[in-house]
Amino acid sequence: MAYTLEQLSGDIRATLTADSGDAGKRAVCTLVSRALLDRAFVATHLREEDCKPRKVLYEDPALGFCVCGHVYQKPSGGAPHDHGSSWAIYGLAEGDTEMTDWTITTPGTGDAPALVVPERHYVMKPGDAHYYAVGAVHSPKFTTLTRLIRIEGANLDRIKRSNIKAA
Repeated sequence: MAYTLEQLSGDIRATLTADSGDAGKRAVCTLVSRALLDRAFVATHLREEDCKPRKVLYEDPALGFCVCGHVYQKPSGGAPHDHGSSWAIYGLAEGDTEMTDWTITTPGTGDAPALVVPERHYVMKPGDAHYYAVGAVHSPKFTTLTRLIRIEGANLDRIKRSNIKAA
C-alpha cells in the first residue's frame, strides 16, 4: 500500500511531538526516506507541473512544519544558505545531488554578509534524507532532473534568511 501525504504528515507530527529535538528530526529523516522510495508517493506529489521549483504540499497548523515538493528540470546550483530561524530536511527522490556543507569563518554584521568556506562535500542519492539544524549552512548542486522533498521547520516564505557569501 502506498504511503500517503496524510500518513507522512501525521507521522512527522507524532515524531516531533514526542521529540522536538535533533533526535526527533533525525527520526523524521527515516519517514522522509520511506516516502522518497514510494513510487506512487513520488508520482502523485512530485510532479513537474506542480513543483517547479517548490510547492508547499502540507503545512501543519499546530507545529508549523511544512512538507514541500521540489522539481528541478535543468542543472542548477544553489548558493550557500541557511534557513534562518528554521531547520530543514532535504530528501532526494530522483537524480543525484551534490551537497556542500559550509563553515562560517566571519560572522555577518549589519549589511556585511557572513563569510563561509566549504567544509564537506557529499552526494545524496534517491532515498537519502539529511537534516540541517538551525544555522547550518549548505548548498545543493543538481546536474540532472531532480525531485526532492524538503521538510521545513516553519514555512520559509515567512522566514528571513541570513546574508551569506562564499569567502
